[in-house]
Amino acid sequence: MLTVIQLKGTEPKLYHMVASLVMNPQVIKANNNYPFKTNEKFVWFVAVERRKVLGFLPVESRGNECIINNYYVADDRNEVFDALLAEAATALPPDKELTAVVQIQHREAFERNAFEVTKEWKQYVKMCRNSHETEE
Repeated sequence: MLTVIQLKGTEPKLYHMVASLVMNPQVIKANNNYPFKTNEKFVWFVAVERRKVLGFLPVESRGNECIINNYYVADDRNEVFDALLAEAATALPPDKELTAVVQIQHREAFERNAFEVTKEWKQYVKMCRNSHETEE
């Protein structure tokens, strides 16, 4: 059964759960060679199935928005994207806007979860989802 765990950005359990992934050259390559960052302003959503981490979604709180700027989902599994994005949308403060810088190949996964494109670049799109938007 797929579950999503919410952890603070500097919580020791977070490091234990994701260290082998955030330092894995293949995972870093999947993130266009950008390193993963965290600090006390981050909340991480970690998808786990049978004690194995399938993906994670770090969300940084900055001003009036929460920002997804790096993430990882093993094998780009739709159900993992859906679980992570749904959990982030419901767990974050309702007065903050949820935005994301999304790799082009993951655009549909975010669109499926009520995100809309606000800006396009060559390899990324900026997307926005109102955190208190109701699901259909």
